[in-house]
Amino acid sequence: MRDVKYSGRILRLVVLDDRWEIVEHQSAVAVVALSGRSILGVEQYRPAIGDQTWELPAGLIDPGEDPSEAAARELAEETQLKGELSLITQLYPSPGFCDEKVYLFRAQGLSPVEGRPEEEEDLSVSWRDAESVWRDVRSGNLSTSGPSLLGVAFALNLLGMPL
Repeated sequence: MRDVKYSGRILRLVVLDDRWEIVEHQSAVAVVALSGRSILGVEQYRPAIGDQTWELPAGLIDPGEDPSEAAARELAEETQLKGELSLITQLYPSPGFCDEKVYLFRAQGLSPVEGRPEEEEDLSVSWRDAESVWRDVRSGNLSTSGPSLLGVAFALNLLGMPL
């Protein structure tokens, strides 16, 4: 038995078999881009945690859009950059209660492209040293998302740096 308790723009809350509370959430993408030791991110205020975050360029996959198209669109919208995209992995950030799937891409050969954030997004592009991001998240001085932290770990591995 499937009982929809709430349905919104990007998620639904469902109770399955009168037991399991499940958040059905649109799938998303995140993009890792490097320039030397620096990793590309965006800084923005996240009301859900009441804090400013540094995260990889990321966003939801629109209906009918494939993950690579969404990754290219989000990279352009948030950073005004484009690049050759390759899938690194896909993951479920919180499979204990949410079905959201995130596709993590790598962007190489970056070049400028026209793009602008969605109206409700207030963010700034931020290149940071990958090792410093890792250290700042570990110490609690920087907030980020799980997919973003995985992207930083991937970058550090590419750079031959220990975690």
